[in-house]
Amino acid sequence: MVKTIGVLALQGGVEEHLRILDELGVATRRVRLPQDLDGLDGLILPGGESSAIDKLARSFGVAEPLRQTELPVLATCAGLIYSARELENPAPGQQTLALIDVTVRRNAFGNQRFSEERTVPVTLGGQTLDVEASFIRAPIVTRVGEGVEVIATVPREDGEAVVGVQQGNVTALSFHPEENGDSRLHAAWLADFAI
Repeated sequence: MVKTIGVLALQGGVEEHLRILDELGVATRRVRLPQDLDGLDGLILPGGESSAIDKLARSFGVAEPLRQTELPVLATCAGLIYSARELENPAPGQQTLALIDVTVRRNAFGNQRFSEERTVPVTLGGQTLDVEASFIRAPIVTRVGEGVEVIATVPREDGEAVVGVQQGNVTALSFHPEENGDSRLHAAWLADFAI
């Protein structure tokens, strides 16, 4: 039976995730409204502008259903920010889904001109993948709560930065694994949750 993965499609890098899921033979659905969550087997919270995603999710009435979801979630970049319990530097009025017990600092890699590509080892589903990752105004995790597993770090001048975490059914990454068209991380996530 073909599984269906939803991609929150309010703003940001929706098409790249849809393309990779299509390559993997997974059915997809753009999620904009609460009823779009019905019957899904997993959900991706894509990168974009986290405060815009938050405002749009609330205005479309999908924020609270997302907060209550028990679906496996893959969150990338702004999706990590949106899924975090706390933000160090939220935009005025910015809210999160509090799906994973971490604190996140937005734009920790600097503005757009400091964006970079790095190879990042990510441990997911018992395997470690070297992922070509795009860091675009990327956040970092500054606090990891109890029960949260660190699955990816990168060296920085001030020490190791946490850029990938997993807690329960939520996998969250600071970077964009979808930007270069490599489907291995998505495939590992799907396999990890038997989707």
